[in-house]
Amino acid sequence: MSKTFHITTFGCQMNEHDSEVMAGMLLEKGFEPVKERRDADVAIINTCSVRENADKRFFGTLGQLKRRKKENPDFVVCVCGCMMQQQHVIDTIKAKYPWVDIIFGTHNIHQFPELVDNALNEKKKQIEVWSDGGDIVEGLPAKRLYDCKALVNIMFGCNNFCTYCIVPYTRGRERSRQPEEIIKEVKSLAEDGVKEIMLLGQNVNSYRGDEQTDFARLLYRLNEIEGLERIRFMTSHPKDLSDRLIQAFVDCNKLCKNIHLPVQSGSSRVLKKMNRRYTKEQYLELVAKLKAAVPGITMSTDIIVGFPGETEEDFEETLDLVRKVRFDSAFTFLYSIRKGTPAEKYEDQVPEEVKHERFNRLVDLINTISAEKNGEYAGRVERVLVEGASKTNSKTFSGRTDGFKLVNFEGTKDMVGNLVDVEIIEGKTFSLDGRIVK
Repeated sequence: MSKTFHITTFGCQMNEHDSEVMAGMLLEKGFEPVKERRDADVAIINTCSVRENADKRFFGTLGQLKRRKKENPDFVVCVCGCMMQQQHVIDTIKAKYPWVDIIFGTHNIHQFPELVDNALNEKKKQIEVWSDGGDIVEGLPAKRLYDCKALVNIMFGCNNFCTYCIVPYTRGRERSRQPEEIIKEVKSLAEDGVKEIMLLGQNVNSYRGDEQTDFARLLYRLNEIEGLERIRFMTSHPKDLSDRLIQAFVDCNKLCKNIHLPVQSGSSRVLKKMNRRYTKEQYLELVAKLKAAVPGITMSTDIIVGFPGETEEDFEETLDLVRKVRFDSAFTFLYSIRKGTPAEKYEDQVPEEVKHERFNRLVDLINTISAEKNGEYAGRVERVLVEGASKTNSKTFSGRTDGFKLVNFEGTKDMVGNLVDVEIIEGKTFSLDGRIVK
């Protein structure tokens, strides 16, 4: 009888793709996935270290597995991902969560099947965490969440060292995949029926596959792949967004007219303290340049509320920037201290009640703008890539527009994985409602 597995993923799309790779490797070994963790022979928790909330959820999940391990000593608990790159986390797990069998980090995912085999056969704890990335391992399998779209890593790590961020310490320095390897993978995906790819990197704008291939050049080459319909990417650092990349939006017909461009704060003073290496004015100039070159481009962002030393005046600068840019959506976060970052040592921490009050004001503004912008879609016909049926209503399907707007509409199963025309009936705060154009 086949062994079974379940993967819980916290964090970003890089983590989602790592989980797809782990699933692919286990499937190749004859394991079968199960929907419920309690039914698995091997439970994997892929962790995120970016926010404090993810830390708490991880340890809460780990605590829930104690009873399962007691009931079945052969049950294998595996923890991996960014949190495992921090020694204090490993020490905590060893001291307080002895039922964990496997610990590994972000740099040696290719060793995962071997670690599982060892845990199952030798009944010994497996701890294998590399301090740096080493060579990129190509050709690892992946079990994609969707048949019609795929996540594709183009680079790993980050060199930016924003003062609030743990990523350079958990993902290591920047390393780019060779362009030919990326093109080979995307061609294979297109031949397999994938219509949309999402190129992933902590900062895709820093991609440098070889002397001739920067990120813009890579996009031009991917745009030529037959069968591929859409190209997306994330995340972009504003300081590295080049004129060549903006021109790629104009020239590449498969490049979706949508960009995620994290601003983090609207205060130049706070941005300097964050080590973001751009000002509010430079960010606004970049947005103006994008909107002029690519009419109708949709934009999303990340914003941190309550960074150490943030004053009411600083926060008002953030609100002012949001009003001027009018983002289609935004991921908003309460600042949380990350152990090992420079900002951990800043003494001017913002009181929690002030953070929450500002956070609520920001979210209200963003949601108001999102609703207004989505309302403008009523009456338009949008091309939508159908992703699947609703979990609560088998007749309701959803998909994404070129601009990454979520659209809900009545459809049929044969539409899944296809591009269809949908007339938008109503725009809501977080989505659009529509009907299929016959």
